[in-house]
Amino acid sequence: MSNILVLNSSISGEASVSRLLVADAVTELTQRDPGAKLVFRDLAADLVPHLTPATVAGVRAQATTPAEFAARALSDELIAELRAADTIVIGAPMYNFSIPTTLRTWFDHVLRAGETFSYSEAGPKGLLEGKRVIVVESRGGLYSEGPAQALDFQEPYLRQLLGFIGLTDVTFVRAEKIGYGPDARDQALADSRAELAKLAA
Repeated sequence: MSNILVLNSSISGEASVSRLLVADAVTELTQRDPGAKLVFRDLAADLVPHLTPATVAGVRAQATTPAEFAARALSDELIAELRAADTIVIGAPMYNFSIPTTLRTWFDHVLRAGETFSYSEAGPKGLLEGKRVIVVESRGGLYSEGPAQALDFQEPYLRQLLGFIGLTDVTFVRAEKIGYGPDARDQALADSRAELAKLAA
């Protein structure tokens, strides 16, 4: 039995393309592995708080105050979910050419020295290896090629963050040009659903 961690970060509710496709990905994966254990994190509905001067030591140093211990406990919980997962499905819409802050704060809590990465004389090493990641990216325009590709701070950033903690088996499913009108949106959904079906197989 496999473990699947599902992260949604869109703030658009039912109108969200990334949420629709994440649901499709989960359906495809569980059809092929009916016994899979699912853990859902809706990062828009159940916000992971931004780190502040009052909480940052709980993740990046030694916790000594109640606020810092609370941040450490949440970080421990999120990292435990990540460690237990065999497959991670991430819904990551493009907001202002990058990722939502809802997803960024999750990364702020799971990128933790000694837990998900380590430092040595050879440099940083990711500690979460052997996992599969499927990232669903929704984009209003076309950023995978052409003149707007230089403005894509979403996919390279996600690839770097995931790779830094050892998650290198990453597939990006891009639903692009969804802002070009209903027909373009429908086509993006159809193309991405076909790709997800192939990935799950």
